[in-house]
Amino acid sequence: MKAIVVGGGIGGLATALALHEKGIEAEIFEQSREVRELGVGINTLPHAIRELAAFGLLDALDRVAIRTHELIYTNRFGQEIWRELRGTDAGYDYPQFSIHRGKLQAVLHEAVLDRLGPERVRTGLRLSAFEQDDTGVTARFERRDGGAEEARGDILIGADGIHSTVRGTFYPDEGPPRWNGLMLWRGATWWPPFMTGRSMVIAGGMKAKLVLYPIYNDPARPGETLMNWAVVAKIGDRDTPPPRREDWSRPGKREELMPFVEGSFSGCVIDPVKLIEATEEFYEYPMCDRDPLKQWSFGRVTLLGDAAHPMYPVGSNGASQAVLDARFLADVLAHGGDPVAALKAYEAERLAKTADIVIQNRSGGPERVIDVIEERAPQGFADIGDVASPEELKAIVAGYQKMAGFDQSQVNR
Repeated sequence: MKAIVVGGGIGGLATALALHEKGIEAEIFEQSREVRELGVGINTLPHAIRELAAFGLLDALDRVAIRTHELIYTNRFGQEIWRELRGTDAGYDYPQFSIHRGKLQAVLHEAVLDRLGPERVRTGLRLSAFEQDDTGVTARFERRDGGAEEARGDILIGADGIHSTVRGTFYPDEGPPRWNGLMLWRGATWWPPFMTGRSMVIAGGMKAKLVLYPIYNDPARPGETLMNWAVVAKIGDRDTPPPRREDWSRPGKREELMPFVEGSFSGCVIDPVKLIEATEEFYEYPMCDRDPLKQWSFGRVTLLGDAAHPMYPVGSNGASQAVLDARFLADVLAHGGDPVAALKAYEAERLAKTADIVIQNRSGGPERVIDVIEERAPQGFADIGDVASPEELKAIVAGYQKMAGFDQSQVNR
């Protein structure tokens, strides 16, 4: 069997590795001229790291990432709402990694080049059309330098992101991604570590949220860590279109961001104003998703990752769910038999689970504990127990973990 994989991002690269491990030939087609290290920090959760460890990538990830020790939610005054250990420090068999998105992509890319061969990663090719018959799929690509070419495979996997051409072929009237009125600004700069040096803090209220965590320690820079930061603020509503096309490489505007930061986060572990001022360049991203679909697989063609289930970046699940997609898809294809039936089995397993995460993320996911406290105690509190019980807060956080598939009992098996 041969698979045509459209898209050379995290989902597409993980898919190619997973297929190769099962003895299935895969060829990646990426529209960019090269696979580049774009974006800033993300978190990958233990259930996804379990799959990447099965690919033999744990040591490579340890070299470029930080094993997250703990996660702390606070209000905008720095008062603690919730604290929990993460990854192996919480008793999981696998770590949670805080990592630069581009570094994760690079680890996957290098593994693909090494195992599948560089000829299996084709860049500068944009999918223009595809058609299928009883024996396979023919995909047509436009070359960035002019001209066109075709590829033939048994199946085609659309891992081509939130603006997926493959998805658009099956859902031509879907329209643009849905924006919820929130803008996300993200950046990273070298900064002294805080707390354990492996801590993650999410602080805020109804006006804005601040996310802080380290993503890399360079031995050549003792006393500093590459500190990732993100600020989320409401600048519009669902009825207005996003101000600019959403992607991970659009520079943010400092004059638009700073009004949501100055005076918004007192008592924070880091002065966010100074941190952002020290960041030479940062990026903006309107928080967009799409409504869950009723169908991903159409004959010999299916969707994966952000092409299938783009979601708001809360709860650290975007990249993690793409890895889980890749692993399960490879497993069902490896059983042999009818590839059409295999793609349907993949859809039956993964569609409903990821749809639940998309919907939960719209209401804040586990970060909703911050909003609950802000609504009840907007000026802070003397005792968190007077505002919400530990059981209520745990139900929000632990309930999300179980729904998203990374409860400890689901991972350590």
